[in-house]
Amino acid sequence: MKIVLIGAGNLATNLGKALLKRGHEVMQVWSRTKSSASMLANKLHCSYTTNMEEVVREADLFIIAVKDDVLSKVADVLSDGRENQFFVHTAGSMPMDVLPTERRGVLYPMQTFSKQKEVDFSVIPCFIEANHEEDFLLLRAIALTICLDVFALNSENRKYLHLAAVFCCNFANHCYTLGEQLLKEHGNIPFGVMLPLIEETAAKLHTLSPSEAQTGPAVRWDENVMNKHMQLLADKPNVQQIYELLSKSIHSTLSK
Repeated sequence: MKIVLIGAGNLATNLGKALLKRGHEVMQVWSRTKSSASMLANKLHCSYTTNMEEVVREADLFIIAVKDDVLSKVADVLSDGRENQFFVHTAGSMPMDVLPTERRGVLYPMQTFSKQKEVDFSVIPCFIEANHEEDFLLLRAIALTICLDVFALNSENRKYLHLAAVFCCNFANHCYTLGEQLLKEHGNIPFGVMLPLIEETAAKLHTLSPSEAQTGPAVRWDENVMNKHMQLLADKPNVQQIYELLSKSIHSTLSK
C-alpha cells in the first residue's frame, strides 16, 4: 500500500514506523517545518516536502496526522485537485466530515504517543470509519496489518471515546505530576517510589472494574484523613480544589 503522511509529530512518527514494518510503502512525508519532515522521512526512507503543492498524487492513502486546530485548513488545501483520492485523519475528537473529499475516513489508534518512545501497535485498539463501504474495508485491512483489535466507530461515539481517554490518560498523568511535585518539595523523594503503586493499580484493572478497584479515604469518607490532607495543601489552593473535587466525585460515584 502506497501511503503519504501529512504531519511529522508524535503520532505520525509512530504510525509511519509501524506501517513501514508491516510492508507498506510510505512514499512521502509533509510537515510545516523542514527539520521535522526530514527527520521522519529519514527514518521511513522516503522523500519529504514542506510545500503542499509538491505532495505526490499517486498514493493509495493520505493520512493526515496534524493538530486538531489546523486539520480543516490542511485538509482543504491538500484535497484541492485530489477529489478522487482517499483521505483519512487520525484525530479522536474531530468528525470524519471535517475532510472535504468524497472518499474520507478516520484511523484513530487510541494511545499516548511520544517521538522518543516507540509504541507496539499490536496492543493498541484502533477505531475506524469511512464514508464508503469499499474504503472502510480497505482502511480496515490496512489497520489490521498493524493492530490486532480494530473497531468500527462513528464520529459521534468517538468523541466520547476520546473524552474517556483524556480522563484515563491525560488527567491521570497530571495527578502523577502533582504527586511528583509534592515528593520533590518534601524530602526530595524520587518519583520512582510511586511506580509499584501505579503499576499495581493499573494491573488490577485487568480483573476488576475501575469502581471495584477504587480505594482510599474518599471511598469511606474518612474526614479525619481528608481534612489533614487539605491542611497540607493550604499553600496550594488549586491543588487543594482538585483534591476536594476528586474526593467528592469518588464518594458520590461509589455511593450510587
